[in-house]
Amino acid sequence: MNMRYSGMKVLVMGLGLNGGGLASVLYLAKHGADLVVTDLRDERALAPTLEKLGQALSNKAASRIRFVLGRHETADFVDADMVIKNPGARADSPFLRSAARIETDISLFLAFSPARLIAVTGSKGKSGAASAVHWVLQKARENKYLYGNAFLGGNIAVSPLSFLDCLAPEDDVVLELSSWQLGDLKGRTKDGSPLLKPRAVVVTAILPDHQNYYKSMDDYVADKRVVCHGQKQGDVIVVENDSWGQSFLAETKARPLVYADVPPPQGAAGGWLERGRGLARTCSGEEVEIVPIRTAAPWSRQKKNLLAAGLALLDLGLPASFISGSLGAFPGIEHRLEFFCERNGVRFYNDTTATIPEAAAAAVESFDEPVVLVAGGADKNLDFTPLAAAAAKAKAVVLLEGTAVVKLKALLENARIPYFGPFNDINKAASVSEEQAAVGDVVVLSPGCASFGMFQNEFDRGSQWKAAVRNNL
Repeated sequence: MNMRYSGMKVLVMGLGLNGGGLASVLYLAKHGADLVVTDLRDERALAPTLEKLGQALSNKAASRIRFVLGRHETADFVDADMVIKNPGARADSPFLRSAARIETDISLFLAFSPARLIAVTGSKGKSGAASAVHWVLQKARENKYLYGNAFLGGNIAVSPLSFLDCLAPEDDVVLELSSWQLGDLKGRTKDGSPLLKPRAVVVTAILPDHQNYYKSMDDYVADKRVVCHGQKQGDVIVVENDSWGQSFLAETKARPLVYADVPPPQGAAGGWLERGRGLARTCSGEEVEIVPIRTAAPWSRQKKNLLAAGLALLDLGLPASFISGSLGAFPGIEHRLEFFCERNGVRFYNDTTATIPEAAAAAVESFDEPVVLVAGGADKNLDFTPLAAAAAKAKAVVLLEGTAVVKLKALLENARIPYFGPFNDINKAASVSEEQAAVGDVVVLSPGCASFGMFQNEFDRGSQWKAAVRNNL
């Protein structure tokens, strides 16, 4: 065993519930570090993660860990040789200012990974695009187009530290990266070059988000653009053909591919949607299909994400026909406009990762059937006008309790749009939403808001929503 961090005093800041802190602790303990694990949440709130730690650690490894929960202690940060920062911790934290060296699970991974890297970012759709790329790369290995293995990690709640020790040069790693994760990589280098050096980058739709954290959209997107700063000629970047997409192209040496609703200008390479399928024009001028008409993602925005994924895969050398067939079989992912139940002629969907108003609006627009919309939650200092406009098209609106409710209620009442709630009980919200639906309708949880307050995170919200609907059986 390579005891990479043997004897090093390491502090993990933010154990959390989404797996990143857990993977950091397990990886560092495996490699010999003496650990302090600290989180502002207490033992009760962190019980699920603590239970997994207890099951995974040997007695010897566990003896090298000290927990400081429910608080942070400045002395622990001062004493540490290295601090592993949770992406959600603000960079201006006074505790971090006391640290001699700050890393993240992503930076540790990038420093030692031998695999080819495909990086995916954006405001919405990045999990779907990253999962689609990974799906096709797995299929490519099953069909002997590629060797080694394909791995998926990052913001999709799988830390890449969980598979770092398994990697070989012939492997592919697809990393979904949030603005916070990318911001933490800003300026980080290895041997004088940027630490993050993706062979391919996919950028999904850029929309207003996290404006309670960033001063402006420009600051938010500036962190996103870190994804392409380490690219070189021979790499590829896939962006939407809009002003934000163009801002990425201005900061990379990689070959650009754009995607849109219409074909790129004559002579330019890229992709577009046409009559329900995704087409691409290669650098040689050949036009090919990379997303078939029939997929598990029948709506325009989802197909555009598959189109972006397909363009990157095409540049990685896979045949267009193979990409098209594989993307046509891609089943989609949990919590993203996920159909999970049908009862009495009513179809129920879980779109809990729609945490911004534009995403919830897109969900309503995705259906031809009448929609009962379940929305609301915590505010991220966003404009809820798009969500209110979508609510006007819904058959009924059911609100969840949260800090966004004041804004949402004001917009709905001003537009004379009736609503039910707000409810602080997901079971009650599920019951009321079903009461408002008739045969042929759809009921969709698409909150347009963050999940803080009622739920541990957006995934917990989606899981509770599905359980609440099924409990009405």
